[in-house]
Amino acid sequence: MSVRAFLQDHPKPLVWAWELTLRVLGWVRPVLAQLGLERASWWLRTPEMLIKKPLFDCRECGQCVLHYTGMTCPMTCPKQLRNGPCGGVRADGHCEVYPDRPCVWVQAWERSARTPYRAEMMRLNAPVDWRLEGLSSWVTHTLERDAITTGNDPAVRYADEVLEGRSWN
Repeated sequence: MSVRAFLQDHPKPLVWAWELTLRVLGWVRPVLAQLGLERASWWLRTPEMLIKKPLFDCRECGQCVLHYTGMTCPMTCPKQLRNGPCGGVRADGHCEVYPDRPCVWVQAWERSARTPYRAEMMRLNAPVDWRLEGLSSWVTHTLERDAITTGNDPAVRYADEVLEGRSWN
């Protein structure tokens, strides 16, 4: 088993690291805001990729949802599905496109049970805003530029309300 698979299957240290990262980013938010999205991303993108590329096979979408998906990157799905598996998941839990690989979403479901964010698997993720591709997701999240933190996407707002037990008509 690879280090990546082991850590994703035992995500407690990854959850701890994410929560620590959020705390640190909160402290430096004023500096990131002063630098702006592009310059702050220039400074943080390399350290972020040094961590996320080997651990999660990060695709640099700029809108990371790892903590919502059991520390499994949905962008590694060959179809880049961000809201659950396609209809072609095989009975053995393997990918329709690459039958020798497990489905990313089956892994995400299983792994999310080992995180404090299990309920977030029901969240409807907004489509990827490709204008943020290549920017640091740490920066886009901290500066609330991704649809995840802005809540500006109606589908995300609706999913949040359903999760909270209410819905708008």
